[in-house]
Amino acid sequence: MLTTGLRHYQRVLQAITCAGLTAALTGSVAAAPQTPKRPNFLVIVADDLGYSDIGAFGGEISTPNLDRLAYQGLRFTGFHTAPTCSPTRAMLMSGTDNHRAGLGSMSELMSPNQRGKPGHEGYLRTDIAALPEVLQANGYRTLMSGKWHLGLTPEQDPHARGFDKSFALLQGAGNHFGADLSVDPSKGATYRQNGVTLTSLPKDFYSSDAFAERLIGFLRDAPKSDGASKPFFALLAFSAPHYPLQALPEDIARYRGRYDKGFEALREERLNRQAELGLIDLKKPVHALETGIGSWASLSNSEKQMASRDMEIYAAMVDRLDLNVGRVLDELARTGELDNTVVVFLSDNGAEGSNFDKPRREAVRARIAASDNRLANRGKANSYVGYGPGWAQAATAPSWLHKAFETEGGTRAAAFIRFPGFYRQGEISNAFLSVADIAPTMLEAAGIPNHNGWFEGRKVQPITGKSWIGYLGGVRDRVYGPLDAVGGELLGSRVLRQGDWKLTDPGDGVWRLFNIAADPGETNDLGAAQPDRRDALAKLWDDYAKDVGVVLPDERRYP
Repeated sequence: MLTTGLRHYQRVLQAITCAGLTAALTGSVAAAPQTPKRPNFLVIVADDLGYSDIGAFGGEISTPNLDRLAYQGLRFTGFHTAPTCSPTRAMLMSGTDNHRAGLGSMSELMSPNQRGKPGHEGYLRTDIAALPEVLQANGYRTLMSGKWHLGLTPEQDPHARGFDKSFALLQGAGNHFGADLSVDPSKGATYRQNGVTLTSLPKDFYSSDAFAERLIGFLRDAPKSDGASKPFFALLAFSAPHYPLQALPEDIARYRGRYDKGFEALREERLNRQAELGLIDLKKPVHALETGIGSWASLSNSEKQMASRDMEIYAAMVDRLDLNVGRVLDELARTGELDNTVVVFLSDNGAEGSNFDKPRREAVRARIAASDNRLANRGKANSYVGYGPGWAQAATAPSWLHKAFETEGGTRAAAFIRFPGFYRQGEISNAFLSVADIAPTMLEAAGIPNHNGWFEGRKVQPITGKSWIGYLGGVRDRVYGPLDAVGGELLGSRVLRQGDWKLTDPGDGVWRLFNIAADPGETNDLGAAQPDRRDALAKLWDDYAKDVGVVLPDERRYP
């Protein structure tokens, strides 16, 4: 088996360093080209997408483009992010823990006792060698279109952090029709192109369409060097389906009536579909709904109408996101680059479960009050709605809770990787993986050495994520060993993962112990039965917290 694995690994290395993918896959050395050609990279990030929203992960929403990629590639059932968006994006860009990268908390939700503390700057720190900076320094074209959420000032702009070309929504959310555009980040959504603040957007602006269009334009605008294009790294970071839920009327119409049976029915439907796809084992425990709003049957007819409409709008947003992924893929196919492009898709956290009938944040309450959220107007540019904890937990099932918690529901995200040169393709992987692994994986695939804490003459934070290349090549059967301890914290919610064991605190200060292999729904707290294991993992979390500079908030805040 080891010899076979090494042979496959050699084929992977050939595929990711040479232009001839056919030769790499068939083992035909004679057909290999003389001129090395490194792979392109396309990272697609969805914003607050639920685990089972796309078809390849059990969903009913029309997502043919993502499904095709997912089925061709390697689908991950154990891929984990931070519980919210900007910390995840910091880990993606840095290859390390969100505290090391400067996003120990979201800047918008920073607790007073965290402000000014190292690791809680609220933007991507200057001592991070960002993935695009490293790739740019090693001969890659670097392109970005979409949500940034890693800093608002010019020196924190994506154009200043390694992207040759960028079209960026700076904040964590914005009106999807561009109705809240402002050159002042404190007053509305701010867009910058190549570091220049935009004063207007097209009249037909819609976020997912615009982000795909700009990226396609950047891809086409390829400077030639010595007669050959540089390889590219492209980040397509959608702000959909993050609230406010807003979509084109024709997209919403396709889902009219689809969700009238309610969130419990949808949850059951998706669980059964996940089981059919081999993503889950329904013999293992599934966590019960914790909606805080009661059952579907307990809602009034008016409440059901509103809730159904919100889910229709949400589905329309995911549908449109997929359509735009298809447009980018078509462009890569047109230029012959698709099969030389490593495509990684992920959601940045679990589904958004905030209750918009009782929003916790004053900023959200103010926007809701200023909007027209009547049934007939929901989804339009002057509406401001979310879809709530019931639909969110239909999307995160069988897991516990949703975005903002270090539970499986908050951090286990739909994700896959597709590249014809990898040995593991067309399969499902149950391995534990972290979003921090993406940067070292891409650097190894590009043949770029780990910077080991030094980049262009300056000391930077080390990469702590693990490369997947050996695993993808069939040499290794896992990425993280049974003794590797992986910690996390955000908004006071804590986690420590070691092998199949997980210690988690959803934010109330109480540790719970779960065996994730036997109990993926986190239904049976084994802490009292195994206090020694619980305490040993808690000690490992303390070590992690000291190492990365965790400052627990003195008050828990919510997105």
